[in-house]
Amino acid sequence: MKESELSTEPIGQNLIKLISNLCFSVFVFSVLIFTVIAITYQPPDPWLESAPALTKLFTQTENATFKNDDSILKTGEDVVLVAAPEVPPALAINPITETVIEKSEEKILNLNLKSDCEDLKFVNCSDPRVLVTVERFNLKTFKFIVFLEYQTPVSGSKLDECDVAWRFRNKKEKSWRKYRDFRRFKFGIGENCTYNVVHAGGWHSGINARRPRNRPNTTSSSGNLRLAPPVGDEEINDTIPTLGSEMNFRKGKYLYYARGGDYCKGMNHYLWSFLCGLGEAMYLNRTFVMDLSVCLSATYNPSNRDEEGKDFRFYFDFEHLKEVASVVEESEFLGGWKKWNRGRKRKVPVKKVTTYKVTPMQLKKDKSTIIWRQFDAPEPENYSYRVCEGQAAKYIQRPWHALWKSKRLMNIVTEISGQMDWDFDAVHVVRGEKAQNIELWPHLDADTSPDALLTKLKVLIQPWRNLYIATNEPFYNYFDKLRSQYKVRLLDDYKELWSNKSEWYNETTLLNDGKPVEFDGYMRVAVDTEVLYRAKTRVETFYNLTNDCKDGINTC
Repeated sequence: MKESELSTEPIGQNLIKLISNLCFSVFVFSVLIFTVIAITYQPPDPWLESAPALTKLFTQTENATFKNDDSILKTGEDVVLVAAPEVPPALAINPITETVIEKSEEKILNLNLKSDCEDLKFVNCSDPRVLVTVERFNLKTFKFIVFLEYQTPVSGSKLDECDVAWRFRNKKEKSWRKYRDFRRFKFGIGENCTYNVVHAGGWHSGINARRPRNRPNTTSSSGNLRLAPPVGDEEINDTIPTLGSEMNFRKGKYLYYARGGDYCKGMNHYLWSFLCGLGEAMYLNRTFVMDLSVCLSATYNPSNRDEEGKDFRFYFDFEHLKEVASVVEESEFLGGWKKWNRGRKRKVPVKKVTTYKVTPMQLKKDKSTIIWRQFDAPEPENYSYRVCEGQAAKYIQRPWHALWKSKRLMNIVTEISGQMDWDFDAVHVVRGEKAQNIELWPHLDADTSPDALLTKLKVLIQPWRNLYIATNEPFYNYFDKLRSQYKVRLLDDYKELWSNKSEWYNETTLLNDGKPVEFDGYMRVAVDTEVLYRAKTRVETFYNLTNDCKDGINTC
């Protein structure tokens, strides 16, 4: 009996040990699996996750080949960004709402202003009740506009007219930029001896309320109103920041990308690389040295040639970029570096990085004043966006919020939308090379023919609406058939907005050292895109007009 007990005891102990070891092994293996997942997991980029169109546009091909989609150009103000920065306090303005107007009315009641109808026979434009009447009228009429501030109304051309100016923002634009309009209002007397708007003039009709300047006569010899001549936008400040003193320069930390193989590639490629560099600079907490000289790809030029020497500020908002990121212009930077390095025993510390395979994480603790990335390898090894590939993609977030379209181009967008009183529909018609390539887009040409367009738009858009057509179709009269049903508007209907007498022309010429700037293909698509986004009803080529896939056959 004792021998049996003695023989079974070690078996039980061994069984317990075996089970314990097995459980411990499972635990260790689980920890190992979890660790591997944690290391290899790549979280989504919150900027791009909130902008799926941008993600799709740029991440389908992460190697050297980019498909140019030059029909729509999205930038930061077109998408809702999860972690977008707040409006700078200096630019924050509470919008004028019905509640704000009611509070203004309460203040007016406390003023005990006379309300005798006889006193209102001639409109006193400085009467606060006039402004309240305009504010309420605008709020009711322009549903897609956020009104930010008004100026005190001034007299119009007749005793019952006032000109009123205000600053506003379109609700569909995600930026905090402000735009300006001024209109002429004709007033009547309503119930209880109150003002009401009898007639409101069109875009920029209130020429007496425009910015102060030496004004010519505001009426023509026939007595008709003249639109105000262009006035520069004093809110644009895209001057190049200076480096300051040598001490400040040596205390600073810079990331400098030398020009690589990205130059003269398509604009999608350029932006993907530029935002990679800017994102790395933010990750490293360094000032990004940027080349303001842009090479515009032949895709956007009528000459079908690459054009060097274009200014970044022609296309993008440099002022906004300076507000949200630390940047310095390349020639300013190189001039300071050369000047403060010459003849000095203590040279500026520089770390040269000659391959994109050196990751941002490896440079995180580098103490050099300048990290100088060079891209001299053969293509595609010399594309700077490759810095943000692989493991680096977990850490570098491209700052889409920093990239807005040029305010000068957006002023043209606002002018076009304003001339249609913000009450228009739009159709995006993609033709060009895609319509000619029947192998990839077999039905596109037929589906975007004038007859097909008219048939489909009759179902989608009410007749005699303002219809803006955003298109790459080169022939202006191609859409004439639609004019039998709609008030058709094309970009070329607004050529005066970039003519040699326009505000845009004057400002870009000044920016370009006195040389006129061509309104090129990229600018055209940028403006088309933004007008399209402001439409009340939007019809898209590859979602509404044709069953062909946007990127060619079998890619839907």
